[in-house]
Amino acid sequence: MLGAGLVASCSSGAPGASDESTTSEFSYQVPVNLSTTNAGTDVGASEFAQMLSARLYPGVFVVGPSGQMIPNTDLVRTQALPGAQRIVEYTLSDEAVFSDGEPVTCTDYLLAFTAGKNPALFGSHMPLFEEVERLDCEPGAKTFDVVFAPGHGAQWRELFGPGTVVPAHAVAAKLGTDVAGLSAQLDEGDAATLRPVAEVWRSGFDLANFDPAMHVSFGPYTVDSVGEAGQVSLVANERYYGDAPLTDEIVVWPGTAASAQLNGTGNLRVADLAEPNPEWLDINAEGNELDVTSLVGTLTESLTFETAGPWSFPANRQALARCADPNAVAAASSGAAGVEVPSVLTHVVPNNDPLAPRFDDIVAPRGGVDIAAASAAGGLELRVGYAHVSPRMASMVDSIRATCEPAGISVIDVTAATGAGATLRDLGRVDVGEWGEDVVVEGTIDAMLRPVNPQTEYTIPSTRAADLDAMRKRETELWDELPSLPLAAQPRSFAVDRKLSNVIVYTGPTGIGWNMDRWQLRPASVGDAAPQAT
Repeated sequence: MLGAGLVASCSSGAPGASDESTTSEFSYQVPVNLSTTNAGTDVGASEFAQMLSARLYPGVFVVGPSGQMIPNTDLVRTQALPGAQRIVEYTLSDEAVFSDGEPVTCTDYLLAFTAGKNPALFGSHMPLFEEVERLDCEPGAKTFDVVFAPGHGAQWRELFGPGTVVPAHAVAAKLGTDVAGLSAQLDEGDAATLRPVAEVWRSGFDLANFDPAMHVSFGPYTVDSVGEAGQVSLVANERYYGDAPLTDEIVVWPGTAASAQLNGTGNLRVADLAEPNPEWLDINAEGNELDVTSLVGTLTESLTFETAGPWSFPANRQALARCADPNAVAAASSGAAGVEVPSVLTHVVPNNDPLAPRFDDIVAPRGGVDIAAASAAGGLELRVGYAHVSPRMASMVDSIRATCEPAGISVIDVTAATGAGATLRDLGRVDVGEWGEDVVVEGTIDAMLRPVNPQTEYTIPSTRAADLDAMRKRETELWDELPSLPLAAQPRSFAVDRKLSNVIVYTGPTGIGWNMDRWQLRPASVGDAAPQAT
């Protein structure tokens, strides 16, 4: 994805000497900003940091291109125990180590759990940890148990996803302690003890202040350096305990990098595109090696609302839902992207899920435009931001502005007006004060337009058709609360070098790079083929 405006435009850039025009390495351009490798932070979640860090900090399960959950048995083995209260046992491989030689242990997972359970303090966005009651871990051990609250845990495979488990020993060292000391702080659990941990966890993996000691990995790649244009050089992790990557070095470029210059070097092998036919790419030009694949993605572009302020009230959110026309928003997105996408009204399943029609009777009555009902929020202003400047997302916001104006709701596109991206951290929210008290933080935006993954954004009692009644009940609850307003499917386009093998298109959060360690350039004489889309 996908980024939180996920399909940010790849820039054409200005001519002249630059990192882009002089690169000689295998290049992969993502549509997002590369701010952090920690996908569990609210900033990382907004910018889909896992597009970079999925092969630095692998998930317990790898989501395949068709949505299947593939166990990462090189790293860990899991067993879900039967019973009214779900317990999942995790056994980490004895061979699993970080790139600095330190072992991967349960404390790495305890840190992720603690961050997810304390979003206000840590600035995290890992909603599924709401369902977890506790994580049992002896400091430095290779085994641990996750215990869910009674009646919960259907999405246990989605816990500890790509890019969300960062090196606890590096955090501990930054705090002047060791893994045992950090474990004690995490177990203590009070705000005063956790605050310094939260600060390092939240900001210690920022790429603007790249620290090699912090950015150790336990995946097939590790970060070697960060360039002036924001590009991140990944090199093979010599201590990786699984299959070595087929390409030793990949330079990942942010969406702000000059795509035309990158392409001019002949080294741009893969790119996420804002549109199928960017100005910088002529697929019919002599010598062009890039093929373009376009399709409707699995993520749902949604408005995520503030949790403090006027738009934290469900009544105001529901009023907005009666003037924000999903069909008009989808049409605006389709027109800008060149890919026809459908409107989406469901929270708990994506647009392409076979179960989606089973929710029509719940969602259809809530998706129709009713200006009289929307007028209940008349006089309010809705400031909307998205992760990076995007003409497509600007057209979506403009569609909402046009249909909500008659209801007296003023919609302001903050990102288009300022030229600056926004993240979930910019929403009005409740933080934890110095003494553990609630502190209201006024946001610079009221809602964020971003792609949402239903399987990790919302707690769902079941993901099986056999428990459809429970899923329908949850969909009704989400429409009553409206933490996010679903609008449309996300359009996706990818450019891939014809000589690159093992590229399989995936439109979920990790994007096409979900298996980048399997990418390999083959000789030009070998039959060229476009990437497989699933």
